[in-house]
Amino acid sequence: MDQFTINLLFVGGSFALYIGIAIWARAGSTSEFYAAGRGVHPVTNGMATAADWMSAASFISMAGLIAFTGYDNSTFLMGWTGGYVLLALLLAPYLRKFGKFTVSEFIGDRFYSQTARIVAVVCLIVASTTYVIGQMTGVGVAFGRFLEVDNTTGLLIGACVVFAYAVFGGMKGVTYTQVAQYVVLITAYTIPAVFISLQLTGNPIPGLGLFGDDVASGVPLLTKLDQVVTDLGFNSYTAHHSDTLNMVLFTLSLMIGTAGLPHVIMRFFTVPKVSDARWSAGWTLVFIALLYLTAPAVGAMARLNITEMMWPNGGINGGAVAVETIAEDPKYDWMDTWQKTGLLDWEDKNGDGKIQYYNDQNAEMQVVAEEKGWVGNELTKFNRDILVLANPEIANLPSWVIGLVAAGGLAAALSTAAGLLLAISSAVSHDLIKGAINPRISEKGELLSARIAMAVAIVVATYLGLNPPGFAAQTVALAFGLAAASIFPALMMGIFSTRINNVGAVAGMLAGLVVTLVYIFLHKGWFFIPDTNMFTDADPLLGPVKSTSFGAVGALVNFIVAYVVSGITKETPQEIKDLVQSVRIPRGAGTAVDGH
Repeated sequence: MDQFTINLLFVGGSFALYIGIAIWARAGSTSEFYAAGRGVHPVTNGMATAADWMSAASFISMAGLIAFTGYDNSTFLMGWTGGYVLLALLLAPYLRKFGKFTVSEFIGDRFYSQTARIVAVVCLIVASTTYVIGQMTGVGVAFGRFLEVDNTTGLLIGACVVFAYAVFGGMKGVTYTQVAQYVVLITAYTIPAVFISLQLTGNPIPGLGLFGDDVASGVPLLTKLDQVVTDLGFNSYTAHHSDTLNMVLFTLSLMIGTAGLPHVIMRFFTVPKVSDARWSAGWTLVFIALLYLTAPAVGAMARLNITEMMWPNGGINGGAVAVETIAEDPKYDWMDTWQKTGLLDWEDKNGDGKIQYYNDQNAEMQVVAEEKGWVGNELTKFNRDILVLANPEIANLPSWVIGLVAAGGLAAALSTAAGLLLAISSAVSHDLIKGAINPRISEKGELLSARIAMAVAIVVATYLGLNPPGFAAQTVALAFGLAAASIFPALMMGIFSTRINNVGAVAGMLAGLVVTLVYIFLHKGWFFIPDTNMFTDADPLLGPVKSTSFGAVGALVNFIVAYVVSGITKETPQEIKDLVQSVRIPRGAGTAVDGH
């Protein structure tokens, strides 16, 4: 059986499963559409939340980012995992106790303001839409490779699948679909990692293999990797090379940005009790850890495999791989396959019949290159997003593993896309239409408007995925920056401070939103129009603070403005203070609190 047929079986089988589950769990009421009828078991919810949390960025991109940078990109691991811990400890149980369907509804009720609710809806829609574009684009790339269709066709197929199970199933359908997607994605991620860890270190547990010895040389794996990459003029893999302040701010921006993204917060509204929200948060962390503890090993081992494939004759002194070998050796077939996608390319610039892969920006390597007659790095393109998808082929693993990874990558992208689209549709139908425009709308009308809103969101996300603006990387920064600077501070102050009033909350959200947008536009171009930027991330406005790290600063602005404005305006009404106290203090603890 050829590879295409195997891919088709794995991907087609998983899609049939998702759509079947959605039909079985079809939402019949607004409660089922928004919160799965609040009847989801904590373990089930933990698994669904983990699938929602681990997007195409976690499955496809993260290991590639770590592989080509090393220690400095551990910020992604720390930021995203830390963000979940913040969410689980500081937000989820209290929001569940509040008993509403959406984040915007909590903000509107807590700050007794329709304006605050609408501002939260705007922040939520912009952040979620920019985030979902990346997921849909990832679907197109994965389909293009594994189903051997063009990117446009792949994206349209993916959009139809999401439409089928998200629009009809709502949160109930998405929840049980995400459980299946978690099983698919974690199996697809772990099995190749186990094989590769066994090959390189003899240890079947990738996380332990990372700190074990390389079987071929007998030296520690990370020591060997450091030596291999520094010989080629790259930074050592395990050392810290970037600015520490920017690294801390970037990690913090990812943490509070992800804790403020509403599609995951919504999952904690689906469990029966507040204690279940805490338990499902704990289970989610367990399920996330299975992938996040494996990702550093996947990145390091893939980097070593790729480098040794480019220098198969004993490193830089033994000689680079020959063009003829790439063309004829079955071990290198993956390079030809990925070259067709446009995400991998090479060129024999000096005509010596070999492909020299090295850091041609390093001054010391330029001297070595001149001595050897090299004229630049000849592995001219290696898109980091292909690393995990290509990993089984690079390690020469069986065909069924490649098919499984195809299904896993698509499961990761589709599960998050569905969660984000559900957050957008809930904001439009429940917060905007029912909350502001037509409060008397019937449940049937609200359910219809939610499905129409989701269908429109899918069309918009698909269009932008088909025609991605030239600022794909910036949209991710914008999504995290917006959530960090606007939604997260409002939630934190809403739960833990009775001093913040309606005027302060709105002023804080708007201040955080505007200052973050302006900082990003100054570095990426006004409204992302090329050549309108005044600064670059290589030379930022505020010392070392890049635009991608500014979300933490925007959040600080939000907090300060909210407190200052609340201090000079009318005090929060007593009934709202009582509401905050009732949300924050466990039932039955009043006597202990009053008596200290």
